[in-house]
Amino acid sequence: MPSLPSELSPRAFVAGATGYTGRAVVEVLRSRGVETVAHVRPGSSRRDEWRARFEALGAAVDLSPWELEPLRESLERLGPTLVFSLLGTTAKRARGEGMQAEEAYEKVDYGLSKLLLDACLGLVPLPRFVYLSSLGADGSLRNPYLEARARMEADLRRSGLPFVIARPSFITGPDRDEERPLEQIGAKVGDALLGVAGVLGARRLRDRYASTDASGLARALVRLGLESSEAQVVAEGSDLR
Repeated sequence: MPSLPSELSPRAFVAGATGYTGRAVVEVLRSRGVETVAHVRPGSSRRDEWRARFEALGAAVDLSPWELEPLRESLERLGPTLVFSLLGTTAKRARGEGMQAEEAYEKVDYGLSKLLLDACLGLVPLPRFVYLSSLGADGSLRNPYLEARARMEADLRRSGLPFVIARPSFITGPDRDEERPLEQIGAKVGDALLGVAGVLGARRLRDRYASTDASGLARALVRLGLESSEAQVVAEGSDLR
């Protein structure tokens, strides 16, 4: 059984900080007074913008390249007690970069998450690894996106790190930069049906499968990361509300 980080002042490293959920996680961490380092891809065309945005919140910015040794060295220097892995791509973004969706999920959703996990191994103390997975990554559904998430979950379980695995349903909201019309339609239709189910008494079903926005999800991720007394936590939709 992996051990929890020792009683140190919490310090968080957020990978995927520039994404929809990542930005909200940085905001929630800082609102709770947690020392926070937001990772920004060094080649990002918006690097200066992200630096200004995160530093205005009181967070530091790390520009380590996505390579094992530089990333490990940064984590050793920073000494986080919490590492948030909020990484992912979309089929639309993959097409824009000339890749098939399956290739992109392998490279980003699995590959970068696994790289971050490997960089955490050997840190003293071991940080709690908060991994943003997905509904269906337990094997109940099968597609390349969920298969990448399921593989990462399995690697995390074997790693020896204390962890939180979060499996939300649709993550959507009016403040999302990237338009995802199919996801938005699916969330609206699903939430409407689940709302009826909730009225009829199926509240657990509603709470597990209903969509969530970045702010609500971020509050749950930070709460579970900071407050859970268990070394291994798997949080379904109803636990993320």
